[in-house]
Amino acid sequence: MREDNLITYALEGNVAFIGLNRPDKRNAINDPLVDALRAAVLRAHDEADVAVLHGHGTNFCSGLDLAEALARATGQIKPPRKRRRHNWHEVFDLIARGPIPFVAALHGAVVGGGLELATAAHVRVCDETALFGLPEGQRGIFVGGGGTVRIQRVVGTTVMMDMMLTGRLLTPAEGLQEHVVRYVVPAGQALAKATELAQRIAKNSVETNWMIINVLPRIQDMSHDDGLFVEQLNSNRARPPEAEARLREFVDGKAKRLQENQG
Repeated sequence: MREDNLITYALEGNVAFIGLNRPDKRNAINDPLVDALRAAVLRAHDEADVAVLHGHGTNFCSGLDLAEALARATGQIKPPRKRRRHNWHEVFDLIARGPIPFVAALHGAVVGGGLELATAAHVRVCDETALFGLPEGQRGIFVGGGGTVRIQRVVGTTVMMDMMLTGRLLTPAEGLQEHVVRYVVPAGQALAKATELAQRIAKNSVETNWMIINVLPRIQDMSHDDGLFVEQLNSNRARPPEAEARLREFVDGKAKRLQENQG
């Protein structure tokens, strides 16, 4: 494992493991961490077929580093000379709409920017210690890491408004109910479950995984007719030799049976 101050990175086979590594700050996100995360994500794009995102210590991520936010609000951090894209938006989009799927292993605090980061992943697992929240309303700020787009589409406007207005924290069971996560496991087992899922996803073809994570969310943004048109374009693309081999394996009765219960 290679480790720097803020992010750990490990490659096991074709699965990359990217860990937030500010445990003393509950893995709060500051600009240096975002920069380190960008480098790790781009490395995973090149080296891996699937990536697992996790947090070191007792929390996944407590969100925005409020000390940095205060320094910026009081002018202690000089703003850039020109307006540019928010660095969180850029990096989280590299996760959400990049070339490989991401599985998030969640535990402890998954709040604010931590929840925004988690919802950039394509499959999310939590253990029984996880709590999901959006405390920006109580901090006098607003979501800024893509939450208005990603979290709102996952849980719906009503649930997101409630979380922001009241500061309510969702339990793992409520997170499962509101589609924040797809799997809930006993305490301490989120990373193991995420690893299992990542290894299963890595058995898919790279091309199919790319279409699943890039075509589906774009079709969601389209009209009915445009969505069907884009679906047809992608389903009728020239198939690589690997696809032909997989289809022949099924026709010849040699394909593995699908698992009925993967929870």
